[in-house]
Amino acid sequence: MQDVIIHPIAHMESDFLTKFGIPRQSGLVEELDSTIVFEPEYRNPDALRGLEGFSYIWIIWQFSKNLRKDWSPTVRPPRLGGNTRMGVFATRSSFRPNGLALSCVRLLGIAETEDRGTVLRVAGADLMNGTPIFDIKPYIPYSDAHPEALGGFTDSANAFLLEVKCQNSLLEVVPEEKRSALLGVLSHDPRPSYQHDPDRVYGLDFAGCNVKFTVRENVLQVERITKI
Repeated sequence: MQDVIIHPIAHMESDFLTKFGIPRQSGLVEELDSTIVFEPEYRNPDALRGLEGFSYIWIIWQFSKNLRKDWSPTVRPPRLGGNTRMGVFATRSSFRPNGLALSCVRLLGIAETEDRGTVLRVAGADLMNGTPIFDIKPYIPYSDAHPEALGGFTDSANAFLLEVKCQNSLLEVVPEEKRSALLGVLSHDPRPSYQHDPDRVYGLDFAGCNVKFTVRENVLQVERITKI
C-alpha cells in the first residue's frame, strides 16, 4: 500500500505552552477559549461557507510533541493509574501508529483578521499552542450523538475531579477572562495519575502565568501565581 502524505491546514493558538495541564479530553473545560489559524494556502473564506450554521466541529490533529518512530499495541491510560494496560485502539493515547487525534469543540465564532485571514474561535479544546491541524469537519447531531453509548473505563472520569482552593489575591494575577478556565483546568487534576505526593509542588504554565500548586487528598491548593 502506498504511503499517504498529509499536510497541516491550520494550527491552534491556545493558552497552553507545554503539555502539562492540558485536559485529557476535549470538552472537559468549556471555559477554554482557543483560536484555529489557517495556514496561508488555506486562508480561503469560501472553504468555511456554511460552517456558521454548526455549533460544534471535529478537529483532526497531530500529537506533534509525542511523535515516535515505533508504536505499541498496548498503552497505560492515565485514568487507570498508569499501571493497567489496554489496547491502543481502545484508548486515545498519543502513542499510536500515526499520532493522530480527534477532538470535538464548540464553535464560538468565525472572525476576519487583517494578518491571519479567517480564523475560528473555539471552546473546550485540548490542544497545545502551535499544534498542527489536518482537517475540520462539522459535528452533526443526528449521526454523531449517541446518548446511550458506553464509555468503557472512562465512565468514572468524574471521580477524578478536585476541589480547588485559591486566594483571590493570587487569582488577580491571571487575566480576568482566563480565571474560570484556569480553575476548570486545575479541577481536572493536571498531575500524572501515578504521582500522589502531597508535599510535591507542581508548576503549570497557563495564559502567560506560572501556577504553583499542591494536592492533598481531593483538594488542590494554589500556592503561588506569577507572570511568565
